[in-house]
Amino acid sequence: MLASPCYLLSDVHLGAAPADAERTLLALLERARGEARSVILNGDVFDFWFEWRAVMPRTGYRVLAAIAALRDAGLDVLWIAGNHDCWGGEILTQDVGVRYHVGPWRGDVAGWHTLVEHGDGLRDREDAPYRRLRAVLRNRVAIWAFRRLLHPDFATRIARHSSHTSRNMRPRDGGEGLRRVALARLATDSALDLYVFGHSHLSVLARTGTRGVYANPGAWMDDPTFLRITPPRVELARLEPGGVRVLAAETREPGGSAAG
Repeated sequence: MLASPCYLLSDVHLGAAPADAERTLLALLERARGEARSVILNGDVFDFWFEWRAVMPRTGYRVLAAIAALRDAGLDVLWIAGNHDCWGGEILTQDVGVRYHVGPWRGDVAGWHTLVEHGDGLRDREDAPYRRLRAVLRNRVAIWAFRRLLHPDFATRIARHSSHTSRNMRPRDGGEGLRRVALARLATDSALDLYVFGHSHLSVLARTGTRGVYANPGAWMDDPTFLRITPPRVELARLEPGGVRVLAAETREPGGSAAG
């Protein structure tokens, strides 16, 4: 169970994002330390993350320190692997202290029965080539070779050069493919209250016509938007200089159903 309030954000792409994205993220994490009780990082926090035995990427070390400070303050932090940061290891889990999870995560978030996935590879036809590539990139032999045979500077240069394609390409379907996946799941899974994706870089908060809510916080690298989840409602919010502005909200009716 992840306690309320829970902050959820996605797709920061540190290392490729504008400098303001890191600055605003640090501000949100500082706000979370005083207001939230749990945080979900739904993938692609880094544009590239890989751990060697004694080496880690230089990018974003202040963000990792801020996340570690959240853990020291008693907040639960769940990090869902994305397609850019799917090679997490001991630095994230032991040194920073997050719960690092590869694949879909299902559990209780502020009283909402929730399914969280980054969203990569879920569209049936459009993502078929990527699913084949992902099988290679996450293969143990490929990971071993990348770690043992390439110098970290050279390996990072290769990864950053290749990562811009998926980072810069918004879905041609306007996010409709992931919406269809969510609607189909919510229509058949009566226990599910909330289904959350990232990946598309398009923010969404909407009822599905059933009892569930589909949400996507959008890409932090483009706009500092996030989800704030409490027992009565889910908010799509933006961090602004004067505070947090709620852009949309979905509330729950007695028994767990959602109503806008």
